[in-house]
Amino acid sequence: MTQTRLLSLLAVVALPLAGCGDQKSIDGELSARLTQPVARVELEVAKVAPGSRTGEQIYTNVCAACHSSGVLEAPKTGDNAAWAPRIAMGLDALVTTATNGKGAMPPKGGASDLTDKELIRAVAYLANQSGASFTEPPVEGN
Repeated sequence: MTQTRLLSLLAVVALPLAGCGDQKSIDGELSARLTQPVARVELEVAKVAPGSRTGEQIYTNVCAACHSSGVLEAPKTGDNAAWAPRIAMGLDALVTTATNGKGAMPPKGGASDLTDKELIRAVAYLANQSGASFTEPPVEGN
């Protein structure tokens, strides 16, 4: 009886090993499909055509990185005291400064594709958040 149990145990252990060397039974295409990721992320950049961006869009995508926190001595958005002397210089002077850059800020805040009107919109928007009442040029087509 012990010998029968031993033979049964060996048969149970050996049975799964019997097919290990059989490579013909593996479907490579099926195996590849089954090991694919369960999800996929695709990123698409939505570009707005130059000339059609609002001051708020430009501020959010370009200016806020520094002006919302005041990094690198940028005057913080909403800090009326810091902006008052700048606003007193007028919109044209602020636009000239933004066009040429100042301190750590590169020309046009680093957004070289801004049109002249877009730059004016962005500067007016930013200054208006800090006490100015400049008029932004309208977006073409609106």
